[in-house]
Amino acid sequence: MNVAPVTPPFALAIDAMGGDSAPDIVLDGLELAAERHPDARFLLVGDEALVAGGLARRKRAARACSLRHAPERISGDLKPTAALRVRGSSMRMAIDAVATGEAAGIVSAGNTGALMALSKIVIKTMPEIDRPALAAIGPSARGDVVLLDLGANVVCDARNLVEFAVMGDAFARAVLGLTNPSIGLLNVGSEELKGDDRVRSAAEVLRDSHIGPQFRGFVEGHDITAGTTDVIVTDGFTGNVALKTGEGALKLMRDLLRQVFTSSVPARLGYLLARPALDRLREWMDPRRYNGAILIGLNGVVVKSHGGTDALGFAHAVDVAMDMVTHGFNERIRDGLSRLSTAGPRVAADPR
Repeated sequence: MNVAPVTPPFALAIDAMGGDSAPDIVLDGLELAAERHPDARFLLVGDEALVAGGLARRKRAARACSLRHAPERISGDLKPTAALRVRGSSMRMAIDAVATGEAAGIVSAGNTGALMALSKIVIKTMPEIDRPALAAIGPSARGDVVLLDLGANVVCDARNLVEFAVMGDAFARAVLGLTNPSIGLLNVGSEELKGDDRVRSAAEVLRDSHIGPQFRGFVEGHDITAGTTDVIVTDGFTGNVALKTGEGALKLMRDLLRQVFTSSVPARLGYLLARPALDRLREWMDPRRYNGAILIGLNGVVVKSHGGTDALGFAHAVDVAMDMVTHGFNERIRDGLSRLSTAGPRVAADPR
C-alpha cells in the first residue's frame, strides 16, 4: 500500500533575527519573496516585539507568514559550540521546525558556523550521505555553474567526492532546471593520470555510475569561470579557496573599471557611451543573484544567506530554497545514491 507523503504546513522556516540588518532586511526580502511565491507559507521566527510591527507594514509578507516568538538570537561572533546551548534562539527554533517536519527548509542570514553546526546535529545528515556539503551558484561564460564543497569538509576522501557529484547533479536539476547537467572533478590537470589517489578513484567510480554520461572527467581552475561543466566538484579546502579567489577577482575588476572610467574627462565620456553595456555586465555579475549557499545532504533544506545582503539578495536565497523544496531536491539525492549503490560496489570511505 502506497502512503502519500505528508506535506509540511510551512514551505520554509525563516530566521528573522539573522544578519547584519535583521529583522528589516529579512522582512523586506520576504515581501519580495511572497510576491514571487504567492501560495507559499512561511514560519517567521524571531523576537515578536521587534518583528510584529514591521511584518504588519509589509502586507504580502504578513499574509504569507505566521510569526513565532523566539526570545533570543545568535550573534555573529558566537562560537558554534556555544550556539548549541541557546535553545530559545530564532535560528535554533527555525531549525527545530525543520527537524520535526513542520517546515521543509530554513533560510537564515545568521552566523554561518552556528547554522552549519545546528543543522548537522538537529536536522541530521541523510542516512545515505557520509558528509553534507556546502554548495553555491556562480557566474561563468556559459551561464550559471554549481560549485561544491565550499568549506563544510576541509578533508575529503573519494567517497565524499562521489556523493558530492550526485548531490551537485540533483541541485543543478532542481535549481538551475537542467535536464542532464555536465559534471567535472576539479584537479591540477585534465589528464587522467593527474591528481592524487582519491581524485582518480572518485573519477573511476563516476565514469561507471548512472551519471557517467554526464561526467566530463577532470577540469582545472580556469574551467570554473569558463563554464566548461555545469557542476564542479572538489573538497572543501580547495572549493573555499576557489570561491574566495573568484570573489576577490570580481571585486578587483569592479575597482579597476571604476578607476579607468574616472581617470580623465575622455574616460568619463567613454563611460557614458559604454554605460548600457556596463549596466548589463553589472546586472549579470550582481552578487545578489548568487546569494544563498546551500548545506546539502541533510534531512531538510538549509540555505545560508549572506549576512550583509539586502532585500533582493535575501529574496533570492528564499527563491533557491523554494526551488529545492518544490522540485523534491532531497528525493532526487536519495534516488541518485540508490542508483549509484545498485550499479556496483561503491568506493569505501577513508578509514582515517
